[in-house]
Parts: sequence; C-alpha cells; structure tokens
Amino acid sequence: KLTSLALQPVITPELVQGRVHLKCSYSPLSPEPPVQYRVFWSRLSSPGKREQVHHETTPQSFSYVEMDGANLRLGDTVFCTVTAVRRGTAEQQSLPEDSKGFYAGIKFLPESLEIAEDGKEHVLTVLSTVPIACPGQDDSCKITLQLSTEDLGSQVPGPPDIALSACQVDLLPEPCWGSSCAAATVTLTAVTDFAQDGNRGSRISAEPVAPRDLLWRAYTPRDVKVTVRDLPTGNCYSFTDPHIITFDGWRYDNYKIGTFLLCHSESRAFEVHVRQWDCGSHRSATACNCGVAAQ
Repeated sequence: KLTSLALQPVITPELVQGRVHLKCSYSPLSPEPPVQYRVFWSRLSSPGKREQVHHETTPQSFSYVEMDGANLRLGDTVFCTVTAVRRGTAEQQSLPEDSKGFYAGIKFLPESLEIAEDGKEHVLTVLSTVPIACPGQDDSCKITLQLSTEDLGSQVPGPPDIALSACQVDLLPEPCWGSSCAAATVTLTAVTDFAQDGNRGSRISAEPVAPRDLLWRAYTPRDVKVTVRDLPTGNCYSFTDPHIITFDGWRYDNYKIGTFLLCHSESRAFEVHVRQWDCGSHRSATACNCGVAAQ
C-alpha cells in the first residue's frame, strides 16, 4: 500500500462542447515511477446507498463524466472516489479517497425559513449548481422557473400564508463561482391576515418552464418549507351609541355628532374615520355610527 496520499478529490461543474459535465480533480503524485489513477463515479441512489455510474483508469489528474440525463440526472448527489496506482517492481496502491457529495441542480438559499406576520421582506436566492447550456443558435441561454406557493395543511385551511414578489425567475448563464453557476432572487413576505390561525406551514415549489435542454425536462427541484409565526392582531371597537374600546382596552363613550378620526398609525399610511349621526330621542341625546372610511 502507498501511505495516505491526500489526493483530495473535488468535483466542479463545467460546460464541455456545450454539454454539462462534472470534473473530478485531485492532487497529482510525482510521476516517478509512472502513476495511474482509478476514478469511480457514483450517485446517491437512496439515503446512505451509492450506485456506480462510471469508472476509468487515467494518468491525468482529472476525470470527466457527462450529466447525460440518464446515468446522471439533475437532482443527483454525485461522488468521485480516486485510488492512485504506482507500478514498479511491485504494484502499490493508495487507499481510495472520496470527494464531498456534489448536488447537481437547483438550490434555494436558505433551504428553509421561519418568518413572522410582521410585513418584513425576506430574500430567497434561487441558484443552479450546474452551468446553463445554450441548446440552439439563438440567444435562448436561460432556464425559466415557475414559482408557486402552497399551504401545507393547518388547523384553519386557506390560501398560503406567504406571498412572493415574482411568479417566475430566469436563470441566466454566468461563470461558476463556489456552488453557483446561475442565480436569481425573489422576495418573500408573510401575509398579514388579521386571523389568529396559529403557526402555519407553506411551501414554495419551482418548475422549469418548457426547457429546450433535455437535461432539464424531467427535473423538479426540491421545495422550500416556510413556517409563518402567527402574531396577535390588535383590535379596537366602536359600537352602539358609540362605546369605544381602544387597542389597549381603554373604554369611553362619544355621544357627539360629526366625523372623527377613530384610528391613525404613526408608522404607515393607515387611518380610519368614522361618521356619527343623531339617533337619540327628545329625552336622551345620543349618536350612532352611520359611516366609516379607511385609508
């Protein structure tokens, strides 16, 4: 056996003649005596189980395999395992070394979110870990993803608790950097629904729209799970001959006739006016709500 050699195999994506390939690179040994490398490519077929898809013996310090949509598909987590073999008077062989798993496909960052019904916008990044190929001669170098939201089932059924700033995003080719070969962003907000409906789960799904590249046709990216924390809603009341209860529970009466500012926000453009009119008798003067206007 050769001692542990620190070959440190690493997988990177690359376009080769317009087709998506994965490249396994490793640290070369000194060439004396001649060294060859056995490279085994595998994909995660089920949790903890790998399926070999390709192998080769090469004197080069790299190996390529194509994402052909059959042996290797989008959505696969791919590994390369490298063993160095030195042939001299006796064959010496290093211990096999694994690369880290490379996930080929669409990633959402963050992968899951917990947000509150506070009106804040959260940025969701959609990125492709593989290059975007150009299948035709025209300028159609992009993958369009249709985004949709869905309620994950809660005590109170209804529409999703989240809203997106866009229904679709375009992934345009750019040089691969880190784990991203194309990226787009979308903002996400929790819907303020004034309902005490508990913490609810929703999910965001993405689906490629009519891709021309065969690699993308049968691919559905993983969903993003979003948990929305319910925030208690403030309530205030004006009822009968108007009794008024404020947001903090203070109670008073307003028997006057006229138009009044019932509620005004100091942080956003929101206010409520109420009109009160005489609805009493000769014995008791009183007023009732007869109109309301909200901005």
